[in-house]
Amino acid sequence: MTTILTNITSLVNVREENVLLRGAALSELPVINNAYLVIEDGVIADYGVMDDLIHTPWSFTESYDASGSFVMPAWCDSHTHLVFAGSREEEFVYKLQGMSYAEIAAKGGGILNSAAKLNAATEDELFNAAWTRLQEVVKLGTGAIEIKSGYGLSVEGELKMLRVIKRLKEKSDVIIRSTFLGAHTFPLEYKENRQGYIDSILYNMLPVIAQEELADYIDVFCEQGFFSLSETELICKAGMSYGLKPKIHANQLSATGAVQLGVELEAVSIDHLEMMDEDAIQSLVGSNTIGTLLPTAAFFLRMPFQPARQLIDAGAAIALASDYNPGSSPSGNMNLVVAFSCIQMKMLPQEAINAATINGAFAMEVQDLAGSISKGKVANLIVTKPIPSLAYLPYSFGSNLIDKVMIKGEWV
Repeated sequence: MTTILTNITSLVNVREENVLLRGAALSELPVINNAYLVIEDGVIADYGVMDDLIHTPWSFTESYDASGSFVMPAWCDSHTHLVFAGSREEEFVYKLQGMSYAEIAAKGGGILNSAAKLNAATEDELFNAAWTRLQEVVKLGTGAIEIKSGYGLSVEGELKMLRVIKRLKEKSDVIIRSTFLGAHTFPLEYKENRQGYIDSILYNMLPVIAQEELADYIDVFCEQGFFSLSETELICKAGMSYGLKPKIHANQLSATGAVQLGVELEAVSIDHLEMMDEDAIQSLVGSNTIGTLLPTAAFFLRMPFQPARQLIDAGAAIALASDYNPGSSPSGNMNLVVAFSCIQMKMLPQEAINAATINGAFAMEVQDLAGSISKGKVANLIVTKPIPSLAYLPYSFGSNLIDKVMIKGEWV
């Protein structure tokens, strides 16, 4: 099947090669105005200006007139916790009443709340709920997504989550990557036996995950009160021995040295980064590790936003992601992520779009498939409603400006 989109007001993020963007390059967003785009068998096959269409040898099965619309690559959301068993709005109310994280945890809240709900749910229940959420974020323009485990906190629970993610991969045409986050926190039964739980990760979970090919990455929440630097290093290296590349939850609550550790381990990405010191920033600058910023989590928790301008101006490579989860970012809306990045982190619209597309693709190593309008990449696309400019997307943050979404060449 061959589809052509014609009369595109602006074809956005057109690239002939894949390059991880940093510094001034992050603000360079190549476009073709008054453009056409050809999709053949779910893949981008050709593009150009309308005046050259007469020279194109294609015969088309379907055509779509995109007059007034901008067409861009679908969002690449490289950090989510999409698989969970229930919402946590009661904790939202506790926070509004002034309770601290520790007080909520003492009432059975936090990650342990999600773990209890998840372990009580069946695999099919988890899959059906996650499938519904996946369809929701696709309609909001997400075409590639990374999904983490981490709410099982037991051998059975973690494997159940990862098997659900594997089923999502098999059923959906969305590009999905899977991350094992068994080291999200310590279960209550291991509160006085930290090494016992770490041993369970190393010797009971990882071998099965490797045998069943359930994950692409390993992740650890390295933070005071969670996993220490030495524990994080041990778990990441164990995962690496099974072929899982590391990612790290770092510097969300304090500057722990986790960023520097992630760079040393050549982590694909280091995520959160609300609390960054100069040494942490400079360690990212000299590396190929991507700093993934999660502004909707900072917003929801009323924390300081990540220092995006400092990171960009220093030359670090950054991506944007939603951190979709029931506790600290109950939204997978990447349009809102892009808007908040501009409004609260002073990113230019071009920088935010690049960070949420091509750099997001690099942050889950799918840059050969997604993240830009490039020949040979999967046709995962956003078609906007008529808008006056790209800047209107983050400017009009409360409006749904997506007209159509295409996944693998098919309209959603």
